[in-house]
Order: sequence, then structure tokens, then C-alpha cells
Amino acid sequence: MTHISRRSAAISPSATLAVAATAKALATQGKPVISFATGEPDFPTAPHIVEAAQRAAADPANHKYTATGGLPEFREAIAAAEQRDAGLTLDPDCIVVTNGGKQADFETWAAILDPGDEVLLPSPFWTTYPEAIRFFGGLPVDVPAGADSGFKVSVAQLEAARTDRTVALLLCSPSNPSGAVYTADELREIGEWALSHHLMVVSDEIYGRLTYTNGGAPAPSILAVVPELADSCIILNGLAKSYAMTGWRVGWLAAPAPVAAAVRKVQSHLSSNVNNIAQRAGIAALTGPQAPVTAMQQAFARRRRRALEILGNVPGLVVPEPAGAFYVFADVHGLLGRTIRGRRATTSAELATILLEEAYVATVPGEAFGAPGNIRFSYALSDDALDEGLQRVARLLAE
Repeated sequence: MTHISRRSAAISPSATLAVAATAKALATQGKPVISFATGEPDFPTAPHIVEAAQRAAADPANHKYTATGGLPEFREAIAAAEQRDAGLTLDPDCIVVTNGGKQADFETWAAILDPGDEVLLPSPFWTTYPEAIRFFGGLPVDVPAGADSGFKVSVAQLEAARTDRTVALLLCSPSNPSGAVYTADELREIGEWALSHHLMVVSDEIYGRLTYTNGGAPAPSILAVVPELADSCIILNGLAKSYAMTGWRVGWLAAPAPVAAAVRKVQSHLSSNVNNIAQRAGIAALTGPQAPVTAMQQAFARRRRRALEILGNVPGLVVPEPAGAFYVFADVHGLLGRTIRGRRATTSAELATILLEEAYVATVPGEAFGAPGNIRFSYALSDDALDEGLQRVARLLAE
């Protein structure tokens, strides 16, 4: 008799990947689907990075096991890039290279949580966060932030949600799904509050270089703003978003030495070292020409303006302006209860289904992010596909 553990049965599959799979299935049936569902740049990885990987593949030194925590030269490159981009001073020995950002997220909670520990989780949140926290026996505590606050939580909200079982706060800035970016002043207030209550801070900064205010300067890092958090802050990051390297599966975390050591122990049993060829490509990404990152950021800025222009003119939609990442998180409460082509949507999930089946446009409903009543549109797709897909949405909702 097959036995499935309660722990694995309790995990929900990734909602964003599920929507993407549905969209691909419709496309194989010949439907003209345009997907705004997946958070994946449509750009190829830069040629100099690919060439570095090709050279690495031919080097026998990369055909063997290497250090669990990552190639020393890659960890040094990460530390230098985090100093350059975020103003962080990191010890390379406290950086652990992981198989993508998701592994960094999972291993963080494996290292710091005991059953019953509470983690403050501002919503809307990335779909994987609560699942990873629960997997290791933690309790995600939803701290909601709506469009009226720019999808950013306040210290007052965090304090109201804190209990004697709270051990950590998770922040994501720039945010997936909202694109919200915390200012340095906001991060300072939050960081000092966390410090005063002896809380760990887990800061996901994987979209840090994709911002559209202040001249596109990288988003501020809470650890750079409040360096006193050095003994209680874990930074999550990776190559996937800024370098168009989602398929290469290279992420990392930077943590206090005891946490980094605990993560290395977990990873030594879980997956050993990350693919050496991908790590060599990562060195090229971080130390080589940064022009491809700038070009991609500029393209996203252009698409962001177009998305805001089209969606902002749809009656019933409220579209806060995102400051970072590559998502628009639209408030659809004004559309709920309406009849659209004979179908009535009472939830954002139902509305997303109507958009997919009537306009062949795939989106992700806010239920997936702990924020029902909203829908996420990724603008990480070609200009032509973006324009056509958004026009379909506008036409359908105008009927």
C-alpha cells in the first residue's frame, strides 16, 4: 500500500507553474494563448555567460565533486557583486551556493525553524514561502498589505502580529507579486524593530537590480541599511531574474556563520555541490559585462509603462504602479460580480479562469499570493505578445 507523508501531502503545488502548464496545454491544442503567468525573462542568457559555460564543460576539473558551499572563486564573486550592487560587506565563507533561489529559501527554514515557530509573512507573498515554512514545522503568520499602502507593511502591523513564538520576519523587496520596493527609511524602521525583538530577518533580494525609480538604482538592502543585523539577517539572491538564467538553477544565501554552517550540513546530504559548469557561468555573469542586465532592465521599464497604460484604462481595474521586479498586481474587486460573456466571476480565481478561457490570456489570481481580489500580470514577455495580450484583456473586460 502506498503511503504519502502528511508533510508532503500538506504542500500545495506551485500555482504559477500550474497556470503556466495549463497555458502550455492549451497552446498544444492550437489555442493562441499568451501567458502572463511565469516570472521568467524572455531574453536569452548573455553570450559571454554561455561561452564561459562551454569552456567550463571542457575542463575536467569541473567534472568532479567540489565544495558543498560553492566554488571559492564563485563565492568571492558573489561577495564582490553584493558589495557593488547592494553595498553589502559579506564574508565569502558565509555564502552558500544553491540550486536556484527556491533551494536557498527551503534550506534557510531547515536551518532556523523548530516546530511551532512563527514567521511573519507580509502578503501578498511569493507562493513558495508559506509552503517552505510549513514544511519545516513553522507557522506562517499573514500580515496583509493592500494597494492602499503600496503593498508594504508597517512596523505597527508587524508588532500587532508578533507573539512570543515569533522567530523571524520574511521580506521580499522588490516584491513578487506586487513589484513594491521598500525605501531605505522603511527598511531602517523595520530592521531596527526586528533587532529590538531579537528576530531573524530573511530578505529575498533576487529582483534587487530590476527597479524603475531613482534612475534604476538597485533596491536598498535591509542589511546595508541596518548593518547591526549582521548576526540575524539572511540574504537570498540568485542569477535567475537579473541575468535571464532561470534554467541554470543558480542561487545563493548569505547568512551568519552558524546559519551558513547549518545550511551546508543540510545541503551536503541533499544535493552536494551545485553544478560546477553553472557556477563557472555565474562567475562570468557577475564579473563580466553588465550591459545585458541594463538592456533587459530598460526593456522591462518600457513594457511596464505599456502595461500600466493599457490596464490603467480598463474600468473596474485599479493598477498600482510597481517600482521593481516585472509584475503588475492589479486590484480586480471592481470587476467581481460582473457578467462577462455570460459568465459571472465572484473571485479573482474565477476571473482569471474567464480571462484564460475567453481571451486565451493566462494570469495568476491573487489567491495564490495570499491576496484574493487581485491578479498578477508578468510583463517579462515580448513587446508584441505583451501588447496583444493586454489588448485582449481590455477588449474582453470592456464588453
